[in-house]
This record gives sequence, C-alpha cells and structure tokens, in this order.
Amino acid sequence: MPQRISLRHRFYLILTAIFLINLAGGMVMIWFTYRMEGMLHTITDKNMAAFQTAEALENALINQKGFVSYYFLDNNPDWLKKLGQYRQIFTEILSEARKRADAPAQKEALAPISDAYDRYIEGKDRVISHYRNGQDKLGRALHQKVRVHYFAILNLCENYKSLHTRIIFKARQKAQQSAKRLRLIAVFALLIGGLLIVGLAFFFGYYILKPVRSLIQKAGHDTDRHFSPNEIKELAVSVDGLIEDSDQTHLKLAKSREQLLQAEKMAMVGKLAAGMAHSIRNPFTSVKMRLFSLGRTLSLSSSQREDFQVISEEIRHIDTVVQNFLEFSRPPKLVMQLISPSTVIDQTLQLLSHRLKAYDVQIERQSARALPDVLADPEQLKEVLVNLIINACEAMGPGGLISIDERIQETAQDFPQVVVEITDNGPGMSETVRAKVFQPFFTTKAEGTGLGLSIVERIINEHRGQIRVAGSDNGGTTFIITLPVKENSV
Repeated sequence: MPQRISLRHRFYLILTAIFLINLAGGMVMIWFTYRMEGMLHTITDKNMAAFQTAEALENALINQKGFVSYYFLDNNPDWLKKLGQYRQIFTEILSEARKRADAPAQKEALAPISDAYDRYIEGKDRVISHYRNGQDKLGRALHQKVRVHYFAILNLCENYKSLHTRIIFKARQKAQQSAKRLRLIAVFALLIGGLLIVGLAFFFGYYILKPVRSLIQKAGHDTDRHFSPNEIKELAVSVDGLIEDSDQTHLKLAKSREQLLQAEKMAMVGKLAAGMAHSIRNPFTSVKMRLFSLGRTLSLSSSQREDFQVISEEIRHIDTVVQNFLEFSRPPKLVMQLISPSTVIDQTLQLLSHRLKAYDVQIERQSARALPDVLADPEQLKEVLVNLIINACEAMGPGGLISIDERIQETAQDFPQVVVEITDNGPGMSETVRAKVFQPFFTTKAEGTGLGLSIVERIINEHRGQIRVAGSDNGGTTFIITLPVKENSV
C-alpha cells in the first residue's frame, strides 16, 4: 500500500497530520480556557458569594447574642431596638441565601436553619415578655433553654458554611483534574507532533535530499569545485551545467557531422581529381602546345585570332579548374619559415600589380610598422592573399578600392596575434552567403568552382590561424585573418 502512494501525496499526508494535531490542540486549549473561565465564575461568583453569605449569616446570629441580658440588667429599651435591627439583618441574609441556593444540598441545609431560627426568635420574645412583666425568675429559666436553640442554630450555620467550603474544594479539585488531563493531552500531542516531525525529516532527507545529492554528484563534472550547502540551488546549477554541456555536445556533434560530410566530399573530389588529372590534363596539354604552334605559324584574320584567343582562354580556364581540384584534394606540404606577413603582402601586391591596373583597382594599406615574424609558408600565404584580392577585384569591378589593414592584437591568454584585414567597397554579401562562403563547391559566380575560399580557409587553419568574413547587405566585405606570432619576435 505505501508504494502506491506517490511521494507528493505522502509528503502532503504528513503535513496534513501535523496541521490537524496543531488544530486539535488549539481547539482543546480554547475549550479549556472557556471551561476554566466557567469554573472560575462558579467558584468566585457563586460558591464564594454563597460562602460569604453563610459567614455573614453566622456573624449576624452572633451579633444578636447578649442584647436580652443587657436589657435585663438596666431595662434600657435601646438594646431591644438593636436586637431588632440584627434580627432584620439575619432575615435578609437568610433570604439572600435562599436565592443563591441552587443545589438541593444547599436548600436542605438552609431549611433547618430557618426553622430553628423561628423557634429561637419565638423563645427570645417570650423571655423578653417575662422580663417586661417583672417575671425575672421565669425569664432567666426560659433564657437558659433558648440559649440551647442559639448554639444549635450556630452549629447549623457552621455546617452550612462547611458545605460551601466543600463545594469550593471540589470545584478546585475538578479544575486541577481538568488541568492535569489537558497537560496529558498536550504531552501526547507534543509526542505525536514530534514523531511526525521526525518522520517528515526522515522523509525529506531520504526521499528528497538523498536523491538530490546523488543527482548533484552524478551531474557535477568539476570535482574540485566547492559545493553550496543549499542542495536545491546546487542541483539547479548542476542541471544548468548539464544543459550547457548538452548544448555544447550538440554543437560538437553537428560540427563533427559537417566535418564528416566535408571529408566525404574531399574523398570524392580526390578520386575525381585523380581521374581528371590523367584523363583531361594530358590531352589538354597537347592541345595547348598545338594551339601555341598554330598561333605562331598561321596567318589569321582578326576574327579568327579572336576565336583562337577565346579557345585558348577556355582551355586555360579548364586547366585552372582541374588544378583547383588537385590542390583541394591533395594539398602540398607546407614549407614553414619565419617571415613577416607584411613582406608576403609586399610580394603579393608586386606580383598582382599588372592585374590590379587591368582591373582599375586601387590598394590602400594601413600599417604603423611591419608586422612581427610568424611561422608560415610564404607561397601558401601568397596564394591566400592572391585569392582574396582577385575575388575582391571581380566583385567590385573597375574603380574599386581595396583597404589592407595590418596590426598586432593581444588575446585573453596574453599571446599576441597578427591581424590582416582585407576590405573592399563592393556590393557586399548577404548573411546567408557569408555563412556558406567557406563551404566547398559553394559559389555565386557563373563560372566558379567554389573551391577557392575553401582552399584559403584550409591554408590558414594549417598555419594555426583563423579567417572570418564580415560585412553587410548594403556593401563592402572584409576578410579578417589572424595568425599567431612567433615567441620573442614582437
């Protein structure tokens, strides 16, 4: 049965039990306060008042003693007047006692007092009558008999007072018993509440904190990190770390998939290039040689010479395509040496001087001083610069401007890098084109192979550098090349 109750429901059941126990304890306390208030009202307002009435009744009877004797001694009627006043007080107190008597025992105790007092008054009046008539001997004899009634009434009043004393004592005992029961209930409630709290602590520690700590240990990769005592917060940090690791793993997987596809393309290109090298280049070499010989021996008209030149140019274009395939599938081995990129830029611009004039493109260089040496293959870097500059010339057309910015850049690891930025003022690239520009076989040219910038990226990566493209849809494109500086060459 416990396995069928979910973790959340078990937690709520324990909390509900604790709440109900506290609610029951609070209600019992409220009920006890009302009961104690009622007992206190009974003791103070009723029993104590009845006790005080019984005591006053006894005092009023005591105060009547001696007045008849005083009258017998000096025949002063004032003593009889005072006796009448205390009789009236006794009668009023007795009447009040009857009103307060709500229990049968109290009424039964008052009845003999009233009867005995009536007989006592009747006998006293007869004694007074004998004294007034000068029958002193009869008066004294009757007076002695009346005193017996007095002490009987006094004893009855004392019994009546003792009755209320017992009632007050019983009420006190009842209050003490109720308080004792309440203490037992409170102790029992505390024990049950304590056991439930211990159970809740065990439940929380075993079913919540223990699995949370286990998840933290399994999710935490950095064992040297200081863990927070707040398990929930630490779990949140670990889950965030897992999500971040999952995102990074997903990115790495996508990158690996892309590299695998590129590797498959390169393998396919390699096979294609090997076949093309033997099947196409050798026949086209013979064709180029024969065309060269014919061009020198034949006398051609202007239109024929133009056709002859177009044929030669197309053959050269096909040879360039085949050469690009060969370079992409089987790159040459780098010949590394220390050289300044500024020197390679000078050599490249000197090599392209005639072609830049033909394209009618201006070059603007921005450099405070020559860049420090890097470990590189000058010919391969030269191929990179030639490719980027020729692409910029073809994108801009006549009258364009190419800006070459050379500078040194510090990195977060304090390793300096050289940065070469090549910027044109052409039409620019869209964001979609910039995202694919380094992919093999991607091109926006009608006669392009889509391998030039892929070869550029591969050469820069082999130099442990980076290349990226920036620009906007409105115009202008910038290729940014970064290369690590050889240590102690800055």
